[in-house]
Amino acid sequence: MNKRLVVFATFCLALSAPAVSAQTSASATQPPEVEVLASAVNAISRMHMEPFSDSTLWEAAIDGLIDALNDPYAELFTPQEAEAWEEETSGNYSGVGLQITMLNDEITVTAVFRGFPADDNGLMVGDVIVGVDEHDASDWDTGMAADSIRGPVGSAVEVRVRRAGYDLPISYDLTRAEVHVPAVYWGVLDGDVGYVIMDRVARNAAREMNEALAELADKNGLVIDLRRNPGGFLDESLMLADLFLKPGSTLASTVQRVPGGAADQPETDSYNDRWPQLVPDLPVVILVDEFTASGAEILAGALQDYDRAVVLGQRTFGKGVVQTVMNLPYGRRLRFTTGSWLTPLGRSLQRSRDGQGRPLPEVVDSLPRIQTASGRSLIAGGGVFPDLVIQDDTLKIVEREFIRKMNEAQFPLGLRITEYGFAVASERRESGREPGLTEAEFQRFVSNLVADGLDPMSIEDPDVRDYLFWRTEMAVAQRMDDIAAEAKFRMRRDPVLTEALRLLAGSGSQQALLQRVDALPEATQKPRG
Repeated sequence: MNKRLVVFATFCLALSAPAVSAQTSASATQPPEVEVLASAVNAISRMHMEPFSDSTLWEAAIDGLIDALNDPYAELFTPQEAEAWEEETSGNYSGVGLQITMLNDEITVTAVFRGFPADDNGLMVGDVIVGVDEHDASDWDTGMAADSIRGPVGSAVEVRVRRAGYDLPISYDLTRAEVHVPAVYWGVLDGDVGYVIMDRVARNAAREMNEALAELADKNGLVIDLRRNPGGFLDESLMLADLFLKPGSTLASTVQRVPGGAADQPETDSYNDRWPQLVPDLPVVILVDEFTASGAEILAGALQDYDRAVVLGQRTFGKGVVQTVMNLPYGRRLRFTTGSWLTPLGRSLQRSRDGQGRPLPEVVDSLPRIQTASGRSLIAGGGVFPDLVIQDDTLKIVEREFIRKMNEAQFPLGLRITEYGFAVASERRESGREPGLTEAEFQRFVSNLVADGLDPMSIEDPDVRDYLFWRTEMAVAQRMDDIAAEAKFRMRRDPVLTEALRLLAGSGSQQALLQRVDALPEATQKPRG
C-alpha cells in the first residue's frame, strides 16, 4: 500500500479517546478488570490508613500501566507538558516572534524571527524588555516575560524595551500571531560547499530544506548536519528524503497494528517518492552522532540506502519506532509505541533497549548486512552506521579540570561567555565587521571574568586559554547568525565536519565521493557499536 503519513514525531499519530460517561454502567461497556480497578481505587481512597486522593491513586495506576509496557518511549503528558512537547517538536507557538535570554540580569532579545509581528514592527536584537502591558518587567525572569508576551492569536500585547542610544523606553503595540521557529539553517563554507544544519524535523522542515537547496544547488557539494537532531514528524522526514531521491523510490515502510487488529497480524505500508529530484548531481555528506534519532535517521538511512549520501560520524541513536499520541480527557495525552519503520532496503533501525532506554548488549560483527545498488555493505542492526566512523572532539584533561573547577565554584562561565559574545557581536554588527575575536577583545573578557571573581591562576594554562578563546569566538558568530563563520571556528575542534569538507574537495560527483570513501584504509571505515 502506498500512501503518505499523518504520523507524528518519533512518529506519532494523534488520536482521540472519548470520555466514558459516569452514568454508564461500567460492567455494560468495559471488561471486568476496569470495574475491579475502579473498585480498588475507591476502597483504598476511603479506607487506607494513610489518606490518598483519588487523583493520586489514578495517576499511580496509569504509571503502573505504562511501566508494564516495558516501552522506554511511552509517556503520559499533563496539559502543560503536552503544550511544551507540541511546541518543541513542531516549532509552533502563539506569540510575537522573539527569542529572549537573561543576559547581565536583563531580559534581552537575542533573536527576532523574520516575518512575524516583532520583526514587522521593528524590535531589534539587543533590546531589553522592561515592560509588558501595564506591568513593569524589570525584575522578571525570562519565564514570566515569555508567559506574558505569549497569548491567543489575534490578541494584543504592548511590549516596552530599553534600547541603546535612547533615553526613554520604546513601546510597541503588537498583535500576536502563530509563530514558527525555523529548524533549518544554511550557509556556504570554504571550497564553495553548502552547509545545512537541521536541529529537528519540525513542521515546514522540508519546505525550509527546499529553500536551502535552491540557494545551494550550484555549489561544489553539500553537508547536512543532523548531529543532535532528535527527529520529529514522520511525514516531514519522508518529504525531506523525497527532495533528494528519484520519483518512484521507496522512502520508508512501516510495520504496525491496525487499530483493533490482532497483535500477530501487523500491516506493512510503504511510502514512495512522488516529487522531482532536486540537486541530482550535487555530492552530499550527512553528519550524524549518537543523538541523531527518529525522523533524522529516516532521512540519513534513506539517502544512505540509495548511495545518495555518504554518512560520517558516529552510530545513531536507533529509534525506529512508530508512536501514537492519543488525546485523552482533560487535556492529557498518551504516547506509546504501535509499530516500527524500515529503511528503503528493509533495515530496521530500532536498537534493542531495556525499559529504561539503555541499549542491550550486542556483537556488532554478528549483525546482518545488506548491499546497496553500488555494492556498498551496510549494517542493518539498530541505528544508522556511518560509512566512515569519526569520533567527535573530546576535551583535554586540563580543560575538563577547568570546567570541573568552574562547576564546583558555581561560577557562571557559560552565561558569561554568552553575554560577552552578545556584546562583541553587537559591536561588530554596528561597525560592519565580520564575526571573530581579537586578542585584545579576548583579554578584555578575561579581565571581566577575573573582576567577577574568577581565579586568575585557573586560566594560565595555554590549553585552557585556547579553549576559552574558541568558545567565546563561537559565541560571537552564533550571536551574529553567521552559519559559515560559526562552522569555520567550530572546525578547529570538529573533526567530523573537517573530514566532510576534505572528502568533498575535488569530488565533483556523488560517485567520486563514494569512491574516495571506499579508497580509505579499511580500519578507518570499520563501524563500532
